[in-house]
Amino acid sequence: MAKKDKHVSETPATAWLKQQGVAFTEHVYEYVEHGGTAESARQLGVDEHAVVKTLVMQDAKAEPLIVLMHGDRQVSTKNLARAIGAKSVEPCKPEVAQRHSGYQVGGTSPFGTRKAMPVYVEASVLALPRILINGGRRGFLVGIEPRVLVEQLGAHPVECALEP
Repeated sequence: MAKKDKHVSETPATAWLKQQGVAFTEHVYEYVEHGGTAESARQLGVDEHAVVKTLVMQDAKAEPLIVLMHGDRQVSTKNLARAIGAKSVEPCKPEVAQRHSGYQVGGTSPFGTRKAMPVYVEASVLALPRILINGGRRGFLVGIEPRVLVEQLGAHPVECALEP
């Protein structure tokens, strides 16, 4: 548990994790607009590769989906579309992503979303011993074992990272 003064009140994501019986650690940092995973990794002293970003995207039929990607990698929407059998995939506009997830952009978690959406995870994320992923609020990450993404969230492994 984080220090008392750094505790973040419960979010839909942490409530969901607790409901599923998932052990997690809390990691609070100072949110910086457009700082992304590079900023959270720097403040928390962790490798950005182990900080996983939650991206809300949509297919050609405007059906939403979640993509979980290493913080230091970009998603190839072409490779993702091919991997999931869609004509195309593109990021949702921030207000659309917020409507689907129930989370503010910059605080989007794959856990406890407003709308159930298929979840895809870059396969190499699952090989990491532990990851940090958004806990449902800007400036708040939770540390979990990556297998939780598949076992509890039903995430489908895909290979869609652009090489750095």
